[in-house]
Amino acid sequence: MEPLIDTSITTASSGSAPVVEIFNLGKFYRTGFWMNQKIESLKSCTLTVSQGETFGLLGQNGAGKTTLLKTLLGIVKPTSGRALLLGRPLGDRTVKQRVGYLPENPYFYDYLTGWEFLQFVAGLFQIPASVQRQRIPHLLDLVGLTQTTAVKQQLRQYSKGMLQRIGMAQALINNPEVVFLDEPMSGLDPMGRYQMREIILSLKSQGKTIFFNSHILSDVEKICDRVGILAKGELICIGAIDQLLGNTETYHVQGKGGHLNILQKWIPDLEVDRDLWYGHLEGDPQDFFAKVSLTGGQLISMNLAKPTLEEFFMQQLEERGIYSSS
Repeated sequence: MEPLIDTSITTASSGSAPVVEIFNLGKFYRTGFWMNQKIESLKSCTLTVSQGETFGLLGQNGAGKTTLLKTLLGIVKPTSGRALLLGRPLGDRTVKQRVGYLPENPYFYDYLTGWEFLQFVAGLFQIPASVQRQRIPHLLDLVGLTQTTAVKQQLRQYSKGMLQRIGMAQALINNPEVVFLDEPMSGLDPMGRYQMREIILSLKSQGKTIFFNSHILSDVEKICDRVGILAKGELICIGAIDQLLGNTETYHVQGKGGHLNILQKWIPDLEVDRDLWYGHLEGDPQDFFAKVSLTGGQLISMNLAKPTLEEFFMQQLEERGIYSSS
């Protein structure tokens, strides 16, 4: 079976050379009847993504994620700043040969079968027919589509999930060095999401650079080396997940009895439900256990709790007044 990455590409790209370089990138649109209203979609974004890295861009709907991705692909022109992709200016035709792209809502020629569509895309990249005959079956197998379905069924008969799968196959048809994925889990059931994660992890193991947008944070947490949060067009934080979430271990405790005013010194978020109390412990667990016993309380459970990426994401938005949980 043909690998999805050339040995020559791996050798030439090994190390931590930058693949995506963004310097104070900005984009605004003018709207209104007189075109006198200015909407900033991106605000002075600066970012570097290295070769072989899997980078996840997080944000609410309308945060500017797709605009940033399309700008990097040369589909949208920036208003200010500059960026490089694979060391070349945005829109460079030679770079486009080395890039794969799956849009959020792909629209394909629906009268073609899946096989014909992949042949069409391969033709755009001038991939020889002999290579297509090996690569297309491999890609169909990779994304979980059968050859029978691809040969006989037109794309207009595909479900949303099937279109997402054939879209991933076309994004890989040219054996790209860097793959841009806009909401790759969109429209997939739990099994489809699992398979898509496995595909991305497989690409990652081959040394591909992957840049994708998503709001399914549990998937991002399992896949990405680093993430960035985009809020109202501004990159508000970037870093490795462990770095952002921190290595501090906290415990979720539950018990009953004791003096609540003393317990609250150990449990700042203490809550009481009938005769039970619970919250997150701050301090040494052994000292806390002894203090609970001395005050006549009983510890029922103590479980290790780590913050999730979703909790961190919501906290960042709340701190900037973008979202309120109340």
